Amino acid sequence: MTHPIWFVGAGPGDPELITVKGKRLLMEADRVVYTGSLVPETLLNDCLPHAGIHDSAPLNLEETHALLRDGYRAGKKVVRLHTGDPSLYGAIQEQMELLEKEGIPCEVVPGVSAAFAAAAALRQELTLPGVSQTVILTRMAGKTPVPEKEALSALAAHGATLVIYLSVQQMEKVVLELSCQYPLSTPVCVAYRVGWPDQKLVEGTLETIAARVREAGIRRQALIMVGDVFKARKEGLSRKSMLYDPSFHHGFRGKGSGSFPEEG
Repeated sequence: MTHPIWFVGAGPGDPELITVKGKRLLMEADRVVYTGSLVPETLLNDCLPHAGIHDSAPLNLEETHALLRDGYRAGKKVVRLHTGDPSLYGAIQEQMELLEKEGIPCEVVPGVSAAFAAAAALRQELTLPGVSQTVILTRMAGKTPVPEKEALSALAAHGATLVIYLSVQQMEKVVLELSCQYPLSTPVCVAYRVGWPDQKLVEGTLETIAARVREAGIRRQALIMVGDVFKARKEGLSRKSMLYDPSFHHGFRGKGSGSFPEEG
């Protein structure tokens, strides 16, 4: 029992978007417990022939915990494979608390979240000088409640880039809450199963997006991205950053074009 249990972020869907460390741990694991409803099974192709592979989708918390605990106590190297990044809506805290109560060590390997995979698919920076320097990651209240002070209408007051998880099934309500703060002309992108072969990117505005999402038949496994950064390229709203400005000097770029500070 020398190995901790590893919680590994699988990434958003593209099997090549798992980290090198996460892939190595999968290839070494004796037992893998994965979220079968969300994690692509192609990630399991390189697992050891003898590895026990268990789909946690039909299991409750206690049943999932038993697989992790019993694997650890049997001296197996156990990987708990989660979609995206485990720290975002991954429900890993409750799993780790159960392990900690029994003195079982665990570690977490981060993964690529769907928010950043979607931004990459759109070739879009989420923070732009003069437009938005803040990204808010949130969700609508559903079976899991959201604190009142984190209501969408309250968060929208910041005018920041907003990324909304687990809420596309309430698209009309999302639009209603956001419209209290954002103009109806505010651009919106809905990214469905980003990184998967059937990925869809549906673009529109607060005024049009609900109908377009409905037409596309998207009801789950999608995130909603809102903000002026998504029209900045077309309308020339963003300013260049200071990072590459020739007048901006820092420790790795001295005064004058092409000059660098001496070492020592």
